[in-house]
Amino acid sequence: MVKILEFVFWISLFIIFYTYLGYGILLYLLVKVKEFKNKKEKRGGCLPSPSVTLFITAYNEEDIVGEKMLNTQQLDYPVDKLEIVWVTDGSNDKTNELLEAYGNVTVLYQPERQGKTAAINRGMAFIETPFVVFTDANTMINKDAIKEIVACFENSAVGCVAGEKRIFVREKDQAAAGGEGLYWKYESFLKSLDSKFFTAVGAAGELFAIRKSLFEEMENDTLLDDFILSMRIASKGYKIEYCDKAYALEYGSVDMREEEKRKIRIAAGGIQSIWRLRRLLNPFRYGMLTFQYVSHRVLRWSLTPVLLFLLFPMNILLVLGSSLMIYRILLVLQCLFYIMGLWGYYLSKRSIKNKYLFIPYYFLFMNINVIKGFFYLCRKKGTGIWEKAKRTT
Repeated sequence: MVKILEFVFWISLFIIFYTYLGYGILLYLLVKVKEFKNKKEKRGGCLPSPSVTLFITAYNEEDIVGEKMLNTQQLDYPVDKLEIVWVTDGSNDKTNELLEAYGNVTVLYQPERQGKTAAINRGMAFIETPFVVFTDANTMINKDAIKEIVACFENSAVGCVAGEKRIFVREKDQAAAGGEGLYWKYESFLKSLDSKFFTAVGAAGELFAIRKSLFEEMENDTLLDDFILSMRIASKGYKIEYCDKAYALEYGSVDMREEEKRKIRIAAGGIQSIWRLRRLLNPFRYGMLTFQYVSHRVLRWSLTPVLLFLLFPMNILLVLGSSLMIYRILLVLQCLFYIMGLWGYYLSKRSIKNKYLFIPYYFLFMNINVIKGFFYLCRKKGTGIWEKAKRTT
């Protein structure tokens, strides 16, 4: 019995390590080997500026309309080639009224609120430009974002371009913003490696673009529209290019309670995505895409969080049933990690910032919310409507 427990324990430990660190290390080495063998890819000849639609879905965003429109007016892209479309389904504040002041904006509105994915499905039927750039109302993109994204499409193999998400963190911000900022720095690093190796694994809704011809209508109750849409494009044989020169900047959640809403919804969407993208689990058909998808996403949203929290009780049983010192050392290390996480939680409740303690705290926080995401998905089955998390300003 102890032998079986030992086997399960070490397999679990390996999967946990591989999911959060090992894959990144392996990917880094694979990219270095690829770069050594091949010269850096060159883009094709510059294309004339094609027509692009900046597509914004919004629900009751009256507080941010002015700032968002100022941001779009500052974009360095030919005005006659850039169409701005807002889909404001269900908005009952002054969002539509404020947008009327801008002559270069198309507003697609219906009184019924069916959720973001339904709004995207409805709005895309009106889009005629060859490229569509999706961005959120509460995120600001850099001046050269559209130009940099369009340049990526010069490669005909690219079907989707994922911009970089950056979190604006200030000294006074709490664990929510600080933890999210650290998480996205690491996530951006992995996305860059993924893209250099074969393809990025999904795109973030704050800023990404697709070829309009590749758009595939999604189920209205889809929670992660950006991920499903981009990965279905990848499943057709196109690459998701990661472009760190095009980035979206937003504030972190106002506190951990609001951040929890986001993480649970994202985790629920991830679990939902595993089922809806189950064909990508076939390595004989999708090869490297399956390897990256499982390593970067599937394990995080399914098996690994469960194994993480089972590792501690398994370790206790092994200490009681085995005389090997390694199990005692690992149990002490686990205890220290959980103590650091609890200490980080204690400090965050008192708005005391310590990024070294926020790392274990935010790590445990994210994995707990994956478990909660499963139950959220069961409750919310059949609807894509969700409550927005409040952001710092």
